[in-house]
This record gives sequence, structure tokens and C-alpha cells, in this order.
Amino acid sequence: MIECISHITFTVRNADKTAELFKKIFNAKEVYYDGEKKHSLFKERFFMIGGQCITVIQDRNTINRTYHHLAFKISNFDGESYLEKIKNLNLELRKPMNRSIDKEYSIYFYDYDNNLFELHTETLEKRLASYRECNK
Repeated sequence: MIECISHITFTVRNADKTAELFKKIFNAKEVYYDGEKKHSLFKERFFMIGGQCITVIQDRNTINRTYHHLAFKISNFDGESYLEKIKNLNLELRKPMNRSIDKEYSIYFYDYDNNLFELHTETLEKRLASYRECNK
């Protein structure tokens, strides 16, 4: 039986640069860094973000851009501060999707390695309710 998500892993070219991004945007706490020792196939760093373990492995083979992404729930009031952080790191914003719920929105941005992140103000419950309403 699945108990929970253990961790989510991203492949990046520069783990130091991604660590800085995670700390500045997500207020991530770094809980492990293997330095020059390698315990896995790749050099690794582990972070805690919103109670979830996010792992970064360093490899030159990163993927092209897709819509695969990780979304974090944020407050409506925090959107502008996150946009400022993203712009300060010169990260590319992706055009947001149109949402059916007023006052709810998402901020999409790519990190340095084409990983897509979303900062989302809507709860899952609200989203599903709005989808159900649209389907009537």
C-alpha cells in the first residue's frame, strides 16, 4: 500500500545554482548535501519544501521543456512577492492558464534546467468544484 510520496527528484546541470533558487523562492531548508562523496548514481542534495522532500541530482543530461511540473500552494496575498523573487533570479515566466475561478491564479516558471514549477493559489477542493460546475 502506498503511504505517501517519499521524495520528488529533479535533474539539474548545476546543483549549487538550483539550491540557491530553492532557498530564495521556496524558502527551502537543505537537509543533505553529499559534497564530493557520491552515494547514488549522481551527486545529490535534499531539501524540505512545504513538508515535502525534494531531491536534486546533478547531471548534464537534462530534459527539454514539457508541461510536467510541480505545483506549490501559496496564498493569494503572496503572489507579487513570488513574482519579484522569480524576476530577480532572471527566471522565465510561462504564460498562465485561464482559470474558471475568480481571484485564483497560478504563476508558472522554468528553472535553469527547463523544470517547470507552479505557484498556485487555488485549493484542490475549489478546483474540482469549479470543474464539476462547468460540466453541468
